[in-house]
Amino acid sequence: MGVGFVVSGLIVGFIVGVTGVGGGSLMTPILLFFGISPATAVGTDLLYASITKAGGVWVHHKHRNIDWKVTGLLAAGSVPASMLTLWALHSLKADTAAINGLIKHTLGVALLLTAAAILAKPLIQKLSANPAGFLKADSGQHLAATVTTGVVLGVIVTLSSIGAGALGTVALFLLYPLIPTSRLVGTEIAHAVPLTMIAGLGHAGLGNLDWSVLSFLLMGSLPGIYIGSHLSGRLPDRFLRPLLALMLALVGSKLVF
Repeated sequence: MGVGFVVSGLIVGFIVGVTGVGGGSLMTPILLFFGISPATAVGTDLLYASITKAGGVWVHHKHRNIDWKVTGLLAAGSVPASMLTLWALHSLKADTAAINGLIKHTLGVALLLTAAAILAKPLIQKLSANPAGFLKADSGQHLAATVTTGVVLGVIVTLSSIGAGALGTVALFLLYPLIPTSRLVGTEIAHAVPLTMIAGLGHAGLGNLDWSVLSFLLMGSLPGIYIGSHLSGRLPDRFLRPLLALMLALVGSKLVF
């Protein structure tokens, strides 16, 4: 079983390195396939994501690809939302079946939204090229929309471990069309680390974490990300993106319906 987790980490790390798609959308369904309960799969993947993405923050900060003001606005919404969601899960702790059912359904919806975000990303990038944007920059509505985006991400990520990467980046494309793509990606990664860390530790406190599985995943994912990052841009994204979206949509549909 340990070998299976190491190989899964290697594959997911490689795909993340090549495509930039968040590992949660791939890893959590894999953990469910291995028979791990939805709550434990989500908790384990959250802490796994925070550790693997921490290195990315250092690299992006070194290249000045992080807008810390936007990161702070997102965190102002996501961190409290994550804590409230964890509190709600703690209140439902007596009914394990209800918690697992809620997480499983949320996971399915998040997978479907992620698949749509992956397919729509090129179109949204074109739309975001409009200098006017969708809201006036630095207006009260614009700042509120950013915090609200953080709230939505905080709830979805805490319940499903999915959304911080694909959904968060797409939302930032819409809200901040004048910020370069590399800076938006770096900003979302910087925001994802504290969110997934807090959510992951919260799940650990609820008993929803398997430390041995986490260690096996990290053993495979770290070299996988390294290899995938070096191949990024060399493999045809026009083929990888639709196939990845289709896989996520199929898994999400099965969980929801």
